[in-house]
Amino acid sequence: MLQAFDFLKESLKNLKTVGSVARSSSFLCKAMIDPIDFSKNQVIVELGPGDGVITEYILERMTEESTLIAIEVNETFCEKLKQINDKRFFVVNQSAEHLDEILKHHGYKECDAIVSAVPFVVLPDDLTDKILAKCHLVLSQKGLFIQYHYSLFLKKMYNKIFSNIETDFIPINIPPAFVFICQK
Repeated sequence: MLQAFDFLKESLKNLKTVGSVARSSSFLCKAMIDPIDFSKNQVIVELGPGDGVITEYILERMTEESTLIAIEVNETFCEKLKQINDKRFFVVNQSAEHLDEILKHHGYKECDAIVSAVPFVVLPDDLTDKILAKCHLVLSQKGLFIQYHYSLFLKKMYNKIFSNIETDFIPINIPPAFVFICQK
């Protein structure tokens, strides 16, 4: 994985697609994946995995028959992610707006959970709307969409899309973060 300085350098170069200047803390990583039921086989999608800090936590907890598909637009991060040697893990260098096509390419029409670090606050509204519509479309019934942000600014948007939303505050992160746990 990238060292902290390398992550900062890549983030500053691509702030509009990376959206963070520091790697997620272990507290944030755990909060992002704790809502997922890892006792059963799952198809999990990770949007904007960056250098894979949350990816590692997901892979540690997944069953042997589960699948994790990581969708990342940053080529440098994709190269780092491809170094993870796990038969359950696939890296796709595309935009999340193609989520349905990506799942179909891997033999799935839906997924059980989406873990996202996409910086929706800095993306154009139409792209954000398109990505979130695709997320809702491909989630299984009662599937989870889990997203972190550094403010509550987009909470109303999630309320319009998902039926059940919980928010968790993670103070031990740089910067402190809010985790949105949304259920279809």
